[in-house]
Amino acid sequence: MLISQFAQRTGLSVDTVRFYVNKGLLKPERSAKGGANPYQLFTQDDVTAAQMIRLQQSLGYSLAEIRALGEEYRRGAGSPERTAEILRSQIARLQERRRELDAALTFLEAKVEWVEAGRPGASPQPGIYHC
Repeated sequence: MLISQFAQRTGLSVDTVRFYVNKGLLKPERSAKGGANPYQLFTQDDVTAAQMIRLQQSLGYSLAEIRALGEEYRRGAGSPERTAEILRSQIARLQERRRELDAALTFLEAKVEWVEAGRPGASPQPGIYHC
């Protein structure tokens, strides 16, 4: 698929796709068409890679870390053990994020209850909930 189709399919802007390509996060095939500027052709594997990039960004990975992981995967250097290790790391990051979000929700819900009850006593503080 061409870049516009790929952008639409992934929900990314064309500029974001170009940025990912320029940073080496995505490596589309080059078409013989297009002369000096060959068309970039994206595959379903690139769609999956884009989804992983977004997930890894949401987990706080730097672009350099994401690029390194992607290159390792593309080289086939990722053994099942290494793949499992990376996945476990991502799971751990998500679980930590869930704890942080749960703490933030608990704080905000307590704050709403406090406001709706007429603000009796001390205001709930975020530190109590480790936000």
